[in-house]
Amino acid sequence: MRRCVGASASAAALLAMLVAGLAGCASRVQAPSAEAPLGVRFQNSGIAPGNGGELVSAAVLEPGDILLTSVATVNSFGIRLGTFSPVSHAVLYLGDGQVAEALGSGVRARPLEAVVAEEQMVVAFRLPGVSPAHAQRLNGWARSQVGTRYNTGGVLLQAPFVLNRRVCELPLLPDAVRNFCVSGMASVQLGTSRDDQFFCSQFVLEAYRQAGLPITAADPRWVSPADLLHMREGDVPSIPSTRPLRYVGHLKYNPPPVITADGADTR
Repeated sequence: MRRCVGASASAAALLAMLVAGLAGCASRVQAPSAEAPLGVRFQNSGIAPGNGGELVSAAVLEPGDILLTSVATVNSFGIRLGTFSPVSHAVLYLGDGQVAEALGSGVRARPLEAVVAEEQMVVAFRLPGVSPAHAQRLNGWARSQVGTRYNTGGVLLQAPFVLNRRVCELPLLPDAVRNFCVSGMASVQLGTSRDDQFFCSQFVLEAYRQAGLPITAADPRWVSPADLLHMREGDVPSIPSTRPLRYVGHLKYNPPPVITADGADTR
């Protein structure tokens, strides 16, 4: 996590805030304590399993876990570029090796191994407090939605919203101001999106809402996979969550290629 601290780091702080401002990176002022001086914490877009992460097997997953993924396609790259995020898709783990997700063809259930095989990266997060009863309701509702149409209109409205809301995420804006700005903009720009059809992250959030354990008080139509990523512990969410998501591990990670001057891929 990047942090700007103290007068001795003023140049680094100014540079970090400039970069964050250009990207519209949400931040949070960290009050001084015995362990750390006054500083500014910025949204963390890192997701590689280095930095304290680890590769795990599917055996560690629990029903209700949220899988965030990315794949080497033009659509996925466009979503990641537009949201300044390494993830572009959200999937709900149902248990017993099965997942549910909302894709362009609509909501479907399929084996977890198919998702892992297709994606470049699959990282799992967990909402604390999911009981067996919650998991059962998540599973039942998700399966009942199989065949529901994809919320194409909601995705199309998300594109300008993601860009326009960057003004709400300028560095040093207090959380309350940022939340008011984002929710007001979302109400205007996304209010006409349908709530009986789903895109990926909307589907995951609605499943939790239907199970009686909402991840955020915000309308699920406002939330992208990138927003879910920033709802993890230690990050700065653009849209507040009821409680932070816990990192479970990476089921798969292929590092992006590094192209040398002669065009060789050194991955």
